[in-house]
This record gives sequence, C-alpha cells and structure tokens, in this order.
Amino acid sequence: MPTLRKHIAVVAGASRGAGRGIALALGDAGATVYVAGRTTRAGPRPLDGTDGTIEDTADEVTARGGRGIAVPTDCTDEDSVASLFGRVEADHGRIDILANAVWGMADAYAGMNEWMSVWGQSFWQQSPAAWRQMMDAGPRAYYLTSTFAMRLMSSKRRGLIVGVTDGYFETAPGVATEAMGSGQLVWNLSHLCINLLAKGMAGEAKSHKVAVLTLMPGFMRTERVVHYLSTEKLKQQFGFDHAESTEYLGRAVAALAADPHIMTKTGMVHFVADLAAEYGFTDVDGRRVPRFNPFGA
Repeated sequence: MPTLRKHIAVVAGASRGAGRGIALALGDAGATVYVAGRTTRAGPRPLDGTDGTIEDTADEVTARGGRGIAVPTDCTDEDSVASLFGRVEADHGRIDILANAVWGMADAYAGMNEWMSVWGQSFWQQSPAAWRQMMDAGPRAYYLTSTFAMRLMSSKRRGLIVGVTDGYFETAPGVATEAMGSGQLVWNLSHLCINLLAKGMAGEAKSHKVAVLTLMPGFMRTERVVHYLSTEKLKQQFGFDHAESTEYLGRAVAALAADPHIMTKTGMVHFVADLAAEYGFTDVDGRRVPRFNPFGA
C-alpha cells in the first residue's frame, strides 16, 4: 500500500459505493479525506433504503489510519461545491486528489424490481427525469468539483483528478470502445460525457502538471448491488461471483496518486484490472480480479 500521509483528498459521492471504496483505500494509505455527499446520519435515507452515510465513511477512514472529514455536499449545486472547496482551502490551502464518484441513477428507484422494469426501455418510454438524475448527478457534478479543485491545483502545479466510468469495453485486443446499446440512452450518454470531459480537462490541465483521467472498474459489490441481489438466482444471473469490492477501485486511485510518473496516464480511460497488474495491488480478498466481461464468462 502506498503512503499518502501528507495528501489532501476530496471524494465526491462517498457515502456508499465506489466513492466509499475510494475513500477507504485513501484512508488505508494515511491520507486526509474530505468525504462529500448528500446522505447524512441526520438526513433522509435514499429512496431504496440502501445503507451508508458520509459520517460512516469518514469514521472508517479515520479508523484505518487516515483522517476522515464528513462534509454534507450536494455536488450538483455550485454553491454547495464552492463551500466544500472553500473549507479545504481554509484548512490546508491545497488539494492533492479529487475523486469523482457521484452517480444519481439510483435516486429514481425504490428497489430492484422497479429498476429492472425500466432497464431496457427506450428513452421515450422512460421519465425525462432520467436526464437530471444521470447527467446532473454525473457529468455536471464532475465538472463542478473539477472546476473548484483545479483552481487550487493549478496554482500548486500538481494534482490528480479521477472519475469513474462505465460501459467501456475491449472489443478487440488492445482496442477499447464505449458501448452504446439500446435501452439506457442517458446512462450511456452520461458516461461518454464523463470520458470526454476528462479528456478535455486533461488537455487544459497538463501544463499545470495536473493529471485528469477516468477509471473503468469491473462489476462492483456496492451496498446497493448486495442489497438488490438478495437471492442466489439473481446473483447467478448477474455474475456476482465475478464481482470485486469497491476498494479494488480505491486501491487503483491510491496507486495512481503515489505514482511520480502519473502525467503519462492523463487524458485516458484506464481499466482497474490493468492497473492492479501494473502496480501490484489486489482486491481486499487477495484476488487480482481480471477485467469483467459482461458479454461472456
């Protein structure tokens, strides 16, 4: 595990899921982690009742040897994001790592049955609210947090901004592309936007020595996935045995943050499985999980 004892990180969308996994891995490495998100112990639960709050994540970051600081933040709201980064600047005068893991699709569904009934429908059959849920609590959130992070990073001429993507697969050896199949137009579009956003930001940030990239994890055992896949039949249907923890992704972020040659990776989408092989880390159970193939075994 790399040492990030002096690093200051913000993880957006860290009450659960990919963001929580990233925050915990950074905590293992000793970083100070500002845990940003909307779900708090005192506030309302998600519609589907999935567990996880920013305070829970921050407490575990601290328990693992880092310093976790919970900051209630709506990452789709400019004033809320400005307040978050204003606090980081007041506390430390800099930020070293921004990890974007905000994802709003689940805001619309009360459970697995409702989610499955919508998945695969054409865009005109779905609620127009899907745009806000996945484009606002997706690319817009990434844009806002990255904007305020860059205002701190550019003056220090160092930093790492990481996003999380999906729908990015290797269609031939060495050739990766985004999938744009039918039935989740806005889902696919939002991730395409995240990838293009990172590439464009990387081009402008490169002269300031700030790396911007996206990561493609496999099928992750998020709290929501565990909550939804409650039967053996569902687990077999979705390939749960091949899933990885969210901390596998988190360990990729920690390894990248410690890499002195990180600028060689800016502007690209990187598979977590490939980074595990390159940097030598494993998942929490000791496995080196290969790329997840949604189209086969």
